[in-house]
Amino acid sequence: MTVSTQFSRLRRTFNGLTGGWDRIGTQAQFYADTVKGIGDAVIRYKVEIVRLIAQMSLGVGALALIGGTVVIVGLLTLSAGALIAIQAYSQLDDIGVSALAGFTSAYLNVRLVSPLVAGVGLAATIGAGATAQLGAMRISEEIDALEVMGIRSVAYLASTRVLAGVIVVIPLYCVAVIMAFLATRVGTTAVNGQATGVYDHYFNTFLNPMDLVYSFIQAIAMAVVVMLVHTYYGYNAKGGPAGVGDAVGRAVRTSLIAAVFVTLFVSLALYGQSGGLNLSG
Repeated sequence: MTVSTQFSRLRRTFNGLTGGWDRIGTQAQFYADTVKGIGDAVIRYKVEIVRLIAQMSLGVGALALIGGTVVIVGLLTLSAGALIAIQAYSQLDDIGVSALAGFTSAYLNVRLVSPLVAGVGLAATIGAGATAQLGAMRISEEIDALEVMGIRSVAYLASTRVLAGVIVVIPLYCVAVIMAFLATRVGTTAVNGQATGVYDHYFNTFLNPMDLVYSFIQAIAMAVVVMLVHTYYGYNAKGGPAGVGDAVGRAVRTSLIAAVFVTLFVSLALYGQSGGLNLSG
């Protein structure tokens, strides 16, 4: 192996490392500009924010009936709550404590299932749609046209979508939690035959109201991270229509990983290592 070959390999390795750090720095700068532009978006682009809220929450046209974000997230959490009812009751019944099925709903739905499922639904619907929209605008040079007209494209396109996503996730998460609770209760009482009084007793005993507040904090943090990731990939899409599809795929993968890490770190920050749960007494 010649010296020139070794040198070219080292140079490619070095360029790959520096290129990765450059991409991280570019993303961090875009995220900072987007967050900084939220105030400008509230002042200058109120109409755009309202339009995005309506589009993100209910969908457009006929899709509002079957493909709106509210419907999709509601069905996802409904299926997850039903799965808890099926698995938790059968597993607890095997060890003779099936009465604690209400506890599993109050604990798992609030702390784990609803935040994660809502994050997945948010990334697959609102996030992917934002990436595709911004990517199409980028390859058709609409973003460049906004810059030429003197419009702050990051604030107008990215900051408005981040703010709209955070606003939408609040009622959206209410629907998700209610559907999860409803599915688990119906599955445990109507399907498995547990008495409603027993289920409600343990559910109300172990449901901590502060857990719901913390769960909303998780959902909001997740919405911010997911929307930042998707707006970045859409805003910087390149390579024509195929590049837009590639940007959507990269954004979804990145946002799903980010959602898991947000759930992990926010849970550690809010609940601590012990979890604040006491089963004795």
